[in-house]
Amino acid sequence: MFLIEEPGFSDIERFRRDGFLVVERLIEPEAAARLAARFGPLFRGEFETGLYPDEWNWREGRDADDLTRQICNAWKSDRQVARAVLHPRVGLWCARLAGWPGARINQDNVLWKPPGARPLGFHQDDSYQQWVVPPEMCSCWIALDATSAAGGTIEYVLGSHRWGLAPPASQFHAPDDYKREMHEAAARAGVVPEVVRIEVPAGGGVFHHGRTFHGSGTNCTAAPRRALVSHCMSSEARYHRTNTGYIYGRYKRAGSTEMDESFFPVLWTENGYRSAFLDDYLGAGHDAEG
Repeated sequence: MFLIEEPGFSDIERFRRDGFLVVERLIEPEAAARLAARFGPLFRGEFETGLYPDEWNWREGRDADDLTRQICNAWKSDRQVARAVLHPRVGLWCARLAGWPGARINQDNVLWKPPGARPLGFHQDDSYQQWVVPPEMCSCWIALDATSAAGGTIEYVLGSHRWGLAPPASQFHAPDDYKREMHEAAARAGVVPEVVRIEVPAGGGVFHHGRTFHGSGTNCTAAPRRALVSHCMSSEARYHRTNTGYIYGRYKRAGSTEMDESFFPVLWTENGYRSAFLDDYLGAGHDAEG
């Protein structure tokens, strides 16, 4: 599935300089098409494993058609999604880019921006991670359709991971001005923001730092823009003792800050460890290394 091997020195340097790293070919186009085909069943509530995802933010007949559709932790509901977001290469790259000894999943995102769908507000992922120690993420964003500036592709702000941490976005879905809070943060940092719109083929993507501002505009084309995101944290991450995550805090063990690998599996570590249940869960013959 994955076409990447290991990040080189120049990849790591560019990531740490810019706050993101574009990879033109992350996965095979055929794999991107297979994953995109899972979006329809998922948003209809057809969950292969029988388990609901942790967040299901758009439902047909309930929510407006011009909103971006989002599911979080579809890996628990669909093994095909799981084979991508829990892949060891994702963990390896996120760990190496972030400087961790290994990586585990924090959450995944299934994102579907149909024609006419409105913006997603600029934000920093780490603003939502105060329930984790260390409170930081590195993410792999995979385009399942070819992206374009007019199609509401993801946008990043060069070097914004060095601006400091801003509060969570006041309105994530369909804000009136999706760049407002980013511009306010840039003003506080005393910089003029440089926004980069990511245009890659299906199967291409980006790794981004948890403090890099990113968002997306309206899809003004007749084609959907679907993406799959694996948000990783350090393999050594633990729960914060007092800060509570209102969704993922439900998995915290009483009297412990340890993260249960059943809910936050380890994808890759320098010493070769990977959560033992993953091979069985993902199924015999899955593409664990390719």
